[in-house]
Amino acid sequence: MSVAAYCIFCCRQITSGPPTQKTLPWNDIRKVAKVTGSLVLGGFVFITYEVLSLKKLLQIDTQAIHQEKLKSHVYIRTSSLNPSEYQGITYHARKEIHKAVRKILEAEAKLFWRPFNEHFSTFDGEDHECALWLLLKRTQSENKEVRLQAVQDLVKNTHWHDYQYGTVAQACDQRTAIGLARSKDVDLRFFLPPPSLPKTKNDYLIEDQLRLLLVSLPQTDLDPCVQYFTSLALRESSQTLAAQRGGLWCFGGNGLPYCETLSKIPSETVELFCLQALVQHSKVSSHCDKIEAQGGLQLLQRIYQLRKDSAKIQRNIIRIIGNMALDERLHSSIVRAGWVSVLAEVMKSPHVIQSSHASRALANLDRDTVQEKYPDGVYILHPQYRSSQPIRADILFVHGLLGAAFKTWRQQDVDQPLDKKASEVEEEYSQCWPKTWLASDCPTLRIISVEYDTHLSDWKAKCPVEPHRKSIAYRSNELLEKLRAAGIGDRPLVWVSHSMGGLLVKKMLVDASKNPEMSKIVNNTRGIIFYSVPHHGSQLAEYSINARYLLFPSVEVKELSKDSPALKELNDDFLSFAKDEKFPVLSFAETLPTHIGSMIKLHVVPLESARLGIGDLIPVDVNHLNICKPKNKNAFLYQRTLKFIQDVLATDLRD
Repeated sequence: MSVAAYCIFCCRQITSGPPTQKTLPWNDIRKVAKVTGSLVLGGFVFITYEVLSLKKLLQIDTQAIHQEKLKSHVYIRTSSLNPSEYQGITYHARKEIHKAVRKILEAEAKLFWRPFNEHFSTFDGEDHECALWLLLKRTQSENKEVRLQAVQDLVKNTHWHDYQYGTVAQACDQRTAIGLARSKDVDLRFFLPPPSLPKTKNDYLIEDQLRLLLVSLPQTDLDPCVQYFTSLALRESSQTLAAQRGGLWCFGGNGLPYCETLSKIPSETVELFCLQALVQHSKVSSHCDKIEAQGGLQLLQRIYQLRKDSAKIQRNIIRIIGNMALDERLHSSIVRAGWVSVLAEVMKSPHVIQSSHASRALANLDRDTVQEKYPDGVYILHPQYRSSQPIRADILFVHGLLGAAFKTWRQQDVDQPLDKKASEVEEEYSQCWPKTWLASDCPTLRIISVEYDTHLSDWKAKCPVEPHRKSIAYRSNELLEKLRAAGIGDRPLVWVSHSMGGLLVKKMLVDASKNPEMSKIVNNTRGIIFYSVPHHGSQLAEYSINARYLLFPSVEVKELSKDSPALKELNDDFLSFAKDEKFPVLSFAETLPTHIGSMIKLHVVPLESARLGIGDLIPVDVNHLNICKPKNKNAFLYQRTLKFIQDVLATDLRD
């Protein structure tokens, strides 16, 4: 508009001459042409430049769009970019004929009750897409062998694109997702991430949600330990809430007795108390239903994601999921809450404790290949993944006083050599030799380790109620029920025990021999290994009882005293029936004293106490703690243990 206005202004100025002049002079016309021509030419150049620039900006890179399509979260069948693959009318005609033939064959299969050949359904897609969808269809087959093989084939395919892994993650069913998670070397792209949860402003909201979840669970007719942990968690969380409002707080109960300002309230500690209470509740089937109904699975998922730096919190959460997975009715809820992808990732952890907790939870979820169920405290060390190799026999590890399912059976701690890096020593070191060495030497064995709480003194008891529940007799009944649920007794069995664990093994065998429902455990027992088991009492018990007014020795310690009637009766009962059964027995005895603290030095189990009266007894120059921890795979302790296992199971392993 500015150009047009300028032209009009010039024309008016030129034409404002004397009224008597009828024609414009040539000079004036030349001036007008010179001005307007330059303006028109400049405007044309400017418009052309703008049009070209705009065209360049609006130009679309089709290659970029194709790449984004492959990464999209909405997966559709991709079209080939190679035009030679499309063969005009002939190609389309073949497709239409194939569709018609396929419909006829499907109708015939339904009419005559014949299986439909799935290969007829792959013509419509491209080759790389057909393989994927065919495998997905096979994972949902009614034939179990076809399903399992399809899952294995999915895992073996490592050449797919991201969008194809995403397709499987979205299209596979619950059973397939669990099977993939229990497959070795599975690509984590097969799993959808956990569903997104609304963000919270601070940690106190999570503590409140945990407290409300605990309050919503049944509080009457509870196991005393469940009541104890619940009341402890509610008390500590209430103190934290009061601190939030008041500004200064004291952390009491069984926690750390100190006061802190509001800026240093240990939210993780309070969460840990609540999670320990939830662990106890998750052992009760009806309480698991309540936890699921109150959104507990989603709340645990939020805490798990927030506390990735706390292995203890994450371990307790996975322990709860493993307990809830014992109830098949909750499997769909567990999968929908995104726990399969989390468990699949934890299975790859280099830390034995973490991976074994995840392995137990997934084994309880996998009803396609696992018939047994693993209750709380029963951990499968091998095989942790699905395997086509048949299981020939079971090896059961039972720890002793102050022991655990994993740390008791680690390799002996050694000093780092000067010529080796820390990383090299860590790679060679075994956190659990049954899981690494024994599983490698005897791959057809199922290796299980059990865990139960023990204490030297009642000062340190986690659940200071009903002392009779800590007795060997009570633990025997409790463990036998768990082991039968895990399928112990269905295969040939070898027991491996350390310290007080050996007494527990003897008690379980004696009790099983008197119970017809447990007779399989006795009948299938092929041998027993005892590592420094105090068959006739322990000096540790004598020391603790002499200092009873200071230490308040626990029930477990009192039962280990030399004058314990229960200990003598147990040994007599075991020997009387073990000689009839002719169990092969191998015993190891320590010869070195053990340092307990900085001032106490004891020979915990003397040679005469480790002597059972049947089987072989081998003294070893180690202390009580290291008697079950070989220095390396070639050490005498491990090699002799391995030979005993292979000898007593020779017939079973050959079949």
